[in-house]
Amino acid sequence: MKACELKKGDVVAINAAPHMLEELSVSTPSARGAASIYRLRFRNLLTKAKIDNNVRGEEPYTPMDFERRPVQFLYRERDEYIFMDTETFDQFTLMRDDIADKTDYLVEEMEGITALLSEGKVLSVEMPQSVNLEVVECDPSARNASATARLKNAVLSTGLRVLVPEYIETGEFLRIDTRTGKYMSRA
Repeated sequence: MKACELKKGDVVAINAAPHMLEELSVSTPSARGAASIYRLRFRNLLTKAKIDNNVRGEEPYTPMDFERRPVQFLYRERDEYIFMDTETFDQFTLMRDDIADKTDYLVEEMEGITALLSEGKVLSVEMPQSVNLEVVECDPSARNASATARLKNAVLSTGLRVLVPEYIETGEFLRIDTRTGKYMSRA
């Protein structure tokens, strides 16, 4: 597989370890005939280390054999997060450090999550693009109306803090983008 064929979320082997492509940007130099440069950011799925590569489009990468399985988040016990494969009903545990960037979006009994498995071992979990979370606390609204949209702080059921429009109240459910951590809309 060439660098120009890679997409965000692809898993490739770098130094025999599985790496997932997290960011991809392409820059084309203005000189005639100059090759496009691909800026790639990979995350090692075993150590969680980031690797940045700047390569030409023809640079080869070896795709990894892995399987995507639908899973459900069951519950959290201290720093352990317990998931269940929705097809085989097998349970597995991931430590908080392994999924630190995803814990703000996990709610008990949550479905729509995908686990990445290689040789029977869970490498990582992928969150859906958006999740619905309840507002448990938010700043009061300003009294005077304004022509511009105002934002205020809100704390969601998982502890995530986001900026929301002024009209949002405690107890409402909001749709949150799991890639950016930002408010999208009411649920």
